[in-house]
Amino acid sequence: MATTINLSDQANKILEAAQNGGVEQNFLFITTFKRYQVQLKMLSELEKELNALGPTVTKEYVKGRENIYTNPALTSYNKTADSANRTASTLMKIITSLKGVTMNVEYEDDEL
Repeated sequence: MATTINLSDQANKILEAAQNGGVEQNFLFITTFKRYQVQLKMLSELEKELNALGPTVTKEYVKGRENIYTNPALTSYNKTADSANRTASTLMKIITSLKGVTMNVEYEDDEL
């Protein structure tokens, strides 16, 4: 039997990892994490659509003939899932590569 994964819980785990690494205030992390949250929301909405309509849809043409097509939401879901996976990978790279690095840059007095 498949285990249901709560996407919000998974997002919270990524946020906790960022906090543990001290990168939760990093601009790259914040913008990428926000993008990831949008992708998760889109996936949830597309999944609802797929559950309601199924993987195929019919289109009716002249004289009442129907043709069966792949549900366009299925293609969108797959593309969004792929993007979300890459975004999650990017988030983990940001967390691991910037762990402990402070973004506070001190500049010496410079005439320019």
